[in-house]
Amino acid sequence: MLALTDNAVDAVRRVLADAQEAVAGLRITVETGGCSGYQYKLGLEIEPQDGDEVVDCSGVKVFIDQTSQPLLEGAEIDFVEDVSGAGFVFHNPNAKSSCGCGKSFC
Repeated sequence: MLALTDNAVDAVRRVLADAQEAVAGLRITVETGGCSGYQYKLGLEIEPQDGDEVVDCSGVKVFIDQTSQPLLEGAEIDFVEDVSGAGFVFHNPNAKSSCGCGKSFC
């Protein structure tokens, strides 16, 4: 199962609170592309789609499509803020390697 750290949950809650329209949660997908073969994609969703796994992370709903589920199994997502910027960081045990930006993996 996928997990969000407390920092990631707080960041998602801020984004959900600032959304222009009512949203139900965060969608995380894995798509072909990026430097290493697969890339993570994040977005807001109004409702889950058929076949989605819905993960409750401290009250934040995360939607994962069937194709992405095995690629995200056991992953932990953190939100980091430092001098170089802020963003989500994926710790994915299914990734054999990742690129320098941390946004893609194989």
